[in-house]
Amino acid sequence: MSTSPAYFTHVDGVFQPTPFSMSLWAPSTLSGPPVCGLMAREVESRYCTDDFVPARLTVDLHKAVPAAPLTVSGEVIRDGNRVRSVAIELRADGAVVARGSALLLKRSNQPPGEVWQAERARPLPPPSALARIEEAMHLFGSDGHADGWSPKMTEHQNDTRKRKWVRNIPVVAGEAASPFCFAAMTGEQTSLVTNWGTEGIGFINTDVSITFSRMPIGTDMGIEAESHLSDEGIAAGAAVLYDEQGAFGICTTTALANERRQIRGAVIDQLSETMVAEGLLTPDRGR
Repeated sequence: MSTSPAYFTHVDGVFQPTPFSMSLWAPSTLSGPPVCGLMAREVESRYCTDDFVPARLTVDLHKAVPAAPLTVSGEVIRDGNRVRSVAIELRADGAVVARGSALLLKRSNQPPGEVWQAERARPLPPPSALARIEEAMHLFGSDGHADGWSPKMTEHQNDTRKRKWVRNIPVVAGEAASPFCFAAMTGEQTSLVTNWGTEGIGFINTDVSITFSRMPIGTDMGIEAESHLSDEGIAAGAAVLYDEQGAFGICTTTALANERRQIRGAVIDQLSETMVAEGLLTPDRGR
């Protein structure tokens, strides 16, 4: 078995969560990125054939996913010449704990003409900032931080636009890193960058939908908040996924207020420090 960090181990169709997949919202539950990554893996491994590529992945997180052995299954809803639609289910002890859907489109030529596009360049972390973190760690960013990027979330607990540069670990131990799965796990963090304010994160997302214009180049990528709207404990957020060559996806999420379990940056900072101190995240054991 691989000693590198991963969110699950896999034996005979059953996925066993590792300590890396645990949620900070509630004990004995999984965080959103591993759940989305596992469902993306199902889509990619079974349905990305005949020049079809994922154009949308939606995951409904209608209940907390338990930290228990999981199985995942998919079903083709429609399979046309240019459009393929898939439904996905995640189960624990036979019960459905998350549902998802994917839309796959066949590659073709671009149509003629010019279309308006936002010209805003997405901020990339400089090499000096990347050199400060371990291989499988992240950088946090905000408009309110003097240097733009740092490994400590507490340094960005403000009311300005948030972003994150993400270095994920593989979904399943012993399997190669997948840009699509990594994008699914990064996109799930739309709730983090859009609902993160001066007191931390007080909304928990109930879904995420990620649309792709292309697959990311490589496995390191950024996510940047585009908008946050909230009223009476319900939030809607949008973010942009990007890599070193620019934006490649748009993410949306809905979330519910969870103020009694507010997650502040100090908790996440402490978790990262503990994992590094225990040797779980080191340069030679990264992604």
